[in-house]
Amino acid sequence: MSYSIRSMSFMALVSCLFIVLMVTPAMSDGGPADGFDLHVQAPHMMADGKVGGPFHHYCKGISDQILQCLLFPSTDPKAPLVAVEYFVAKELARKEVPLIKWNRNFHDHEVEIATGRVHILDIEDKDKVAEIAAVAAQTDGIIYHLWQEGQKVPDGTVTIPNSVGHTFRTE
Repeated sequence: MSYSIRSMSFMALVSCLFIVLMVTPAMSDGGPADGFDLHVQAPHMMADGKVGGPFHHYCKGISDQILQCLLFPSTDPKAPLVAVEYFVAKELARKEVPLIKWNRNFHDHEVEIATGRVHILDIEDKDKVAEIAAVAAQTDGIIYHLWQEGQKVPDGTVTIPNSVGHTFRTE
């Protein structure tokens, strides 16, 4: 009987080690969620016309023309992902998106930053913050809000809020 218990214990230990060895390399290789280190905080003009947030944006570049951000209502590690925002180089956004659609859905980050409502967090070096803001000012943003305020779960409703202080383009 004791041989049987030892044998089962050994098999359980080997199984656990095997699982750890299988999972560890995949986890250490990283994935698409790695690198969202740029922390920005800003409010949004919600689809109903109310100011929402401020939202915590955790961002990373995915190309030389697009930065993407995961948006949360707080910095709590269990905060729900409520929105996604894309920062698109102005030259690309304004070439690819018709003006009427741009005015409805996009906003100019230079205009948004000038309102003073955007804060780049977790970076002490003021020159680095100014450099990041200057790069962001060369982009337009579009936000997809996925989990509406007051909902217990996301229900498939997607809204496109805008920046507080959004101005329409004429050209």
